[in-house]
Amino acid sequence: MSKQPLDETDVQTFRQAMQNLKGLKPIQCDVIKPEPKKVAAIPRQREQEVLSIRDEMMSDKYDPYDLETGEELVFMRKGVQRSVLRKLRRGHYSVNAELDLHGMIVPEAREAVAYFLHECQINQYRCVRIVHGKGYGSWNKLPVLKGKLSRWLQQRDEVLAFCSARQFDGGTGAVYVLLKRN
Repeated sequence: MSKQPLDETDVQTFRQAMQNLKGLKPIQCDVIKPEPKKVAAIPRQREQEVLSIRDEMMSDKYDPYDLETGEELVFMRKGVQRSVLRKLRRGHYSVNAELDLHGMIVPEAREAVAYFLHECQINQYRCVRIVHGKGYGSWNKLPVLKGKLSRWLQQRDEVLAFCSARQFDGGTGAVYVLLKRN
């Protein structure tokens, strides 16, 4: 069906018919335009961490992070509770920032670590990860930065504790560092 244009007579006839009816009012637009609902942000990463921690805590398996093989880095300042170090080793703290030292020589790495820790203090990060590597790229295939990083971190006042990361976060090629609060 095709639309035909209205004649002027049709329009006048319609208006007259509408005037003869009493009590009629023009229809007001009663359509309410819906506003899009704002979806609250869902912290999916935090939920996953909480679930994995809960699963670990409820497991009957032994905890490999309580075992030391000699390759792990572990340090804790006096006055820090052992439970804090245990939580750090198990990955219970959310990692706020990461520094990767791969491919750096010792002077570059020292400067990068100092700058990184300073920035973390400014941003009030509590737990950070530093990836130092396992030394496979060094000339003697032994980790050079690992030992240096351990000494550097022990000398920093803002470092409360550090330990080797969990396997899927870099294992003995990375460390979690727990920082003082400002």
